[in-house]
Amino acid sequence: MSHDTTHAPEAQHGEHEHHETPVVFGFWVYLMTDCILFGTLFVVFAVMCHQFAGGPTGKELFDITNVEIETAILLFSSITYGFASIAAHARKKSAVLAWLLVTFVLGVSFVGLEIHEFADLVERGAGPDRSAFLSSFFTLVGTHGLHVTIGLIWMFILFFQILGRQGLSDRMQSKLTCLSLFWHFLDIVWICVFTFVYLGSVM
Repeated sequence: MSHDTTHAPEAQHGEHEHHETPVVFGFWVYLMTDCILFGTLFVVFAVMCHQFAGGPTGKELFDITNVEIETAILLFSSITYGFASIAAHARKKSAVLAWLLVTFVLGVSFVGLEIHEFADLVERGAGPDRSAFLSSFFTLVGTHGLHVTIGLIWMFILFFQILGRQGLSDRMQSKLTCLSLFWHFLDIVWICVFTFVYLGSVM
């Protein structure tokens, strides 16, 4: 009798892992489709990056200092989300909420700076309709910004779910893992954007 009781929690834990593993695997499959999406947009930009139609070039438009600030903010948000993940595994609810809040603020700051950059370019007559170069730029960077915004909405929802009844349940751990994969993936994409789009355009 005591033998069965001792191993019951382990059996339940194993059953949970069996149910949650397909969820994380399925999310990896989704990320692969996003890789294809961004890969296609990078190829389009590579083809269009010198099609200025007599308009301004990236060297004339881009402020690398501001882009470096955006990059630092997003990379730091990846670190703070990592701290949230560590706290989640340790079942420290207050620490998870605190680090998610910090990550959310950093993410909002990044999106705000990106929107400001887009608005400034449009105001200077360098909107997406000005040239093929700018069309591909706005599409690629805008798609990344849209993904970050979706990630922020997702994070906002998880924050209040953790704050409420769900807490740091096993199911919530799985949700946090999927968001972690998504958030770190966006950081990797942004490093490619910073290197290939911004630095490549000003050199």
